[in-house]
This record gives sequence, C-alpha cells and structure tokens, in this order.
Amino acid sequence: MSQWQETRERLREFALGFPAAHEEFPWGESVVKVNKKIFVFLGLEEPTEKWGPKLSVKLGESNGHALSVPGAAPTSHGLGRSGWVTVPFTDDMPDFDVLCDWVEESYRIVAPKRLVAELDAPEGGR
Repeated sequence: MSQWQETRERLREFALGFPAAHEEFPWGESVVKVNKKIFVFLGLEEPTEKWGPKLSVKLGESNGHALSVPGAAPTSHGLGRSGWVTVPFTDDMPDFDVLCDWVEESYRIVAPKRLVAELDAPEGGR
C-alpha cells in the first residue's frame, strides 16, 4: 500500500468514527456522510487518467490554511463557493493530525447540532 493510500484509509477510519457517519460510493467514489450529507470526499481507491488521489472537505475557519497547501484548490462543481477545498495527496500534504482536524471541522459544519453535541459530550468525545 502506498503512502497516500495508507493516509486515505486512516482518514476514512477516522471519519467513520464520528456519530452517525457512514460510507457511500456515489459515482464510484468513496464519500463519508452524516445523515444524507457528505462531509468528506475520499475519491477512488486507485488513480486514473482523469483522477488523482485527493481529499475534499468543507471548511470555514481552516479554509485559507487548506488552500495554502501546494496543489489545493476550491472544490469543483461550485462546491468551492460553499467552502469546500480539495487537497491532493502528495508529499506536500500537511501532517495527518491537521488532515484529521479538517475532517472534524467539516463534520461539525455539516452534521446536525444534536450530533455535534453528542461528539462534545464528555462520554461521547473522540
């Protein structure tokens, strides 16, 4: 398993640890949702001619930081206007802990308030 695949798998497991999180495969790509809303796009398991390994998350506070990563850009299909950022899996990626912070921030933006409260409860926290 390559480094980007290992990072992707670890992020997938991290994302699935949030309350009510589940994985789906629209368009053949892996996404993690809370209820019916995506909070992280993980893409395909293998790169193709048209798709390179990348992660997309919805960010508020960390949006500028994520966009400063080499190769990062507002997510296509108009999602960038809503705060979505796509970051390629490259050697220039931030540390894994930063990526986890972004996945959690995205979850907190997308998830219903009751699930965020559950996450923040002393017995329900990560």
